[in-house]
Parts: sequence; C-alpha cells; structure tokens
Amino acid sequence: MKLNLTIQPRFRIGLLPITLLALMGVAFVVAMIRFIYGIGAISDLSYSYPWGFWISFDLFTGVAISSGGFLMAGTVYILRIKEFRPLLRPSVLTAFLGYVMVAVALLVDLGHPERIWYMMIHWNHTSVLLEIGICVMSYLTVLAIEFAPVVFEGLKWGRWAHFIHRFIMPFVILGVVLSTLHQSSLGSLLLIQPAKLHPLWWTPILPVMFFTSAISIGLAMIILESSLSSRYFQRGLEIHLLEKLAKAVPVILVVYGLLKFSELAWAGDLKYLFTSGLMSILFWAEIIIGVVIPIILFSLKRVRQNPKALLTGAIILLFGMILNRFNVSWFAVQHPDPMFYLPAFMSNVHYFPTLPEISVSLGIFSAGILAFGLAARYLPVFEQEQL
Repeated sequence: MKLNLTIQPRFRIGLLPITLLALMGVAFVVAMIRFIYGIGAISDLSYSYPWGFWISFDLFTGVAISSGGFLMAGTVYILRIKEFRPLLRPSVLTAFLGYVMVAVALLVDLGHPERIWYMMIHWNHTSVLLEIGICVMSYLTVLAIEFAPVVFEGLKWGRWAHFIHRFIMPFVILGVVLSTLHQSSLGSLLLIQPAKLHPLWWTPILPVMFFTSAISIGLAMIILESSLSSRYFQRGLEIHLLEKLAKAVPVILVVYGLLKFSELAWAGDLKYLFTSGLMSILFWAEIIIGVVIPIILFSLKRVRQNPKALLTGAIILLFGMILNRFNVSWFAVQHPDPMFYLPAFMSNVHYFPTLPEISVSLGIFSAGILAFGLAARYLPVFEQEQL
C-alpha cells in the first residue's frame, strides 16, 4: 500500500529558512555554554585582547549598516521628499533589526551581561561608552515607535497607527539626532588610543570620518536591501529611486576621501602609506574597494540604471567600508610587545576568533534576516503594495 502525503504550501519551509534556523540553533547552544561557563569557554578573548571579532562585526559593522533608517526617515519626514516613501519602511525595519542584533551581541560579549543595566544607575560622565549606551537604547526605542504603525496596520488596528503618525515628527527628529551622535561616537570611542591605533587610521576627526562613511554605508544598504527583497519576494524594484540614491554616493565618498588624505597630510602621516607592510595593504584595500571603485561605478549612468550593476556596486562599497570598520577596531590596533615588562595578565597578546565566536555572530545575523523575511511577508512593509 502506497501512502501519499502532501504538505500544504503554507507549511512548506524553503532551504534558506532552514539554513537560517540551523545557524540560529547553533548560536543559541554556544551562547548558553557562554552564559553557564563564562566567555572564556567559547572565545579566544583575554584581558590583553578584550576586543575581537564580536566588536568589529556585531557592533562597529552592525551599527553602520543600520544607518539607512535615519537617512530615509530624515529624507521623508524632515526634508519632505515624499517620493522616497516606498523605501522608508524597509529601511526603518532594517535599522531596527540591526540595533536589536547589536544589543543581543553585546549581551554575549560583555564579561558580566547581567550587569548591563548598571549603566543606567552608575553613570560615568567621562566615558564615551555612556553616550553610546544611552544612544543605543534610546534610538532602539525610537525605531520601535517609527515601525509600530506598520505592525498596527498588519493587525488591522488602523486607529492606533493613525495616532502614532500624528505625533511621529518629534520622534523622527530625535532619531536623526541620536543616530548622528551614535554613528560619530563610535569614532570618538577610539580617540582614547592614539598610541595603539596605527597612524593611518587614528585621527582627531575620527567621529567625522565615522559619520561620513556611515552615510555612504546607509545608502548602499538601502540599495542592497531593496534589490534582494525585490528578487526574493518577487516585487517591483524602485530603480528610479535607487538611481538617485546611487548618484549621491560618489559625492559622499569624495568628501570622505578628501577628509582622509587631507588629515594624513596635515598630521605628516603620508609616509606610512607605502612603508607599513600589512597595514599599508589593508589601508589601500579599504580605499580602493570602499572608495575608489564605488566612486567610478556610481558615477556611470548605465551602472545606476542597471539593477545588477547597482547591486554589485553596493556590495563592493559595503565590503570596503566593513573592512574599514575591522581595520580601525581590530586589525590596526597594536597591542603591547610582551618582550617589554608588563603585568602577567597582559602578557598574552595573541588572538584569533574561534569557531564558536563566529557561529554566534552568524546566528544573530541569521535571526535578523529571518525576522526581516517574516515581517515582509506578514506586515505591510512595502508600502506601495498596499495602495
């Protein structure tokens, strides 16, 4: 007797969701081991090397790729350029999920995650970390409020959605201010280590450099998110809007490049451009990939009007700028030489990310992708489709 079982389409799970769920499961198990046995059980971090893959990928990169939210919110609500409204909700959702992922990653990375709330009652007014922590929590709340109307519309609670829309402007302004402060303060956090960060990256205008690069990253993320979601959800691509965003990218990157090389010349650090070995290679890699190539690509009209070329340019830009975040927070940070006298706990300066460390970040990132997919499927995220 032959038994024929048919799974209804609504219960079918594709390969991508299964892969994401598997990565999330591995990350959950690893995180539980970390919470039970301590951070040393899963990572290669130490007292002398407290910052590693998690900080570079989850924090510095996660915050940067979330910058599209405040760019679109400011453009639509404050500048009142309504034609970009179709890009607003996906950008806010991406930013909200990005900051949630940053918060979750910090819980795994902190030595005592159960004390994360101490920051709110034991203020250190001289620490940039206080400002970063307050901005993360505050902006995450603002993003939740900005995205709430989408949830209420999905639940058919139109009255609540309309109520929030009436008072959304103050929250948008607050969100732009908070995000501006947060994007730049990540650079301020590195100002404390002029003797450790390589001269090719350390500069007193690091906050300005971080904010400027975050704008280009935000524009690239909007292009990436729109391009991928249009393919995965079989929806139209707002190529006429993405073309306008891409047109602004070369302007931002030219400003970023001028700031970068002008400061190096002013500080007398141009001599390190070709004489620093691996550091020189990393520097030119991020400049060529994250600045030069995107400027060339997005300056060409045929690239801006071609969906595949537009997506390729966005990926290249993101890769180069993410390399910058890794350079400035990890690769270019020089640790004490153990040949000199140092306290015993600082003698081990070697670090290489472990597989559990990487699996945690991949799991958190997978959760963000899955959450975006579920929201896009069951909520009116793509506004033009509900008109």
